[in-house]
Amino acid sequence: MRADKLPAQLPPDIRLMQAVTALLLAAMVLAVAWLSLRWVTRLPVFAIRAIQVEGDVLRNSAATLRANALPQLSGSFLSMSLPQGREAFEAVPWVRTAVVQRVWPNRLRVKLEEHKPAAYWEAEGAVVQGDTSVDRSLVNSYGEVFQANLGDVEDDELPVLAGPKGSAPAMLQMWQQLRSRAALLDEWPERLDLSGRGSWRLTMEKGAVLELGRGTEEEVLARFDQYVHAITQITSRYQAPVLSADLRHADGFAVRLRGIATTQTPPKGGKKPR
Repeated sequence: MRADKLPAQLPPDIRLMQAVTALLLAAMVLAVAWLSLRWVTRLPVFAIRAIQVEGDVLRNSAATLRANALPQLSGSFLSMSLPQGREAFEAVPWVRTAVVQRVWPNRLRVKLEEHKPAAYWEAEGAVVQGDTSVDRSLVNSYGEVFQANLGDVEDDELPVLAGPKGSAPAMLQMWQQLRSRAALLDEWPERLDLSGRGSWRLTMEKGAVLELGRGTEEEVLARFDQYVHAITQITSRYQAPVLSADLRHADGFAVRLRGIATTQTPPKGGKKPR
């Protein structure tokens, strides 16, 4: 009995031709699928038709967001990049953060958090004190510096912070501490400066300039507390307003009143000013 013959193996050139044909067919299927998907995403029905705005929004509306953000977006409802959409909305003035979501079939839901201005910002060395022509930025309630139209600021009592780049968070925190401690005075802190060497200077509402010196936050605040509790007695005694004060002495401070100069002298052997 004769065994069945095994099927003959195809020649190498035919096997190669079959493999190439299979690859070409797969590529064509993928290309057709990609072109079909691209055509579908460009259908007018998937064009972005509306923006739903959520969050505590006071300075932007759906109309202003559409005018500022939509020109920066590319693609349709289906093809638009959500990270790109977030960047576009966060570039709108006064917007701090944006969360962008798709709402079927052609809407965007945008949840916004706006900046809440807490102070004006001047970079160290960018201004000469008293020069109001220099451009200012703003500091929000998180201590972040941001750009916006200063004419939109409704709070006329925002303080001015001026210091090195990156120091805004620490400066806002220091100003908040100083403001609470200045409640005993008949004026409030108007400007806070921080030098590149870490020396603090506070300007009060009525023009008094206080040199707070260097040190940790606790050390600077302790010197200011000492000044606050002593200065009312001094001004009451001499019936004159404060022009300036130097709090950099270890055990006291020097104060200059309008028309009078006095010094609270440290004990013998006291440390030199910081």
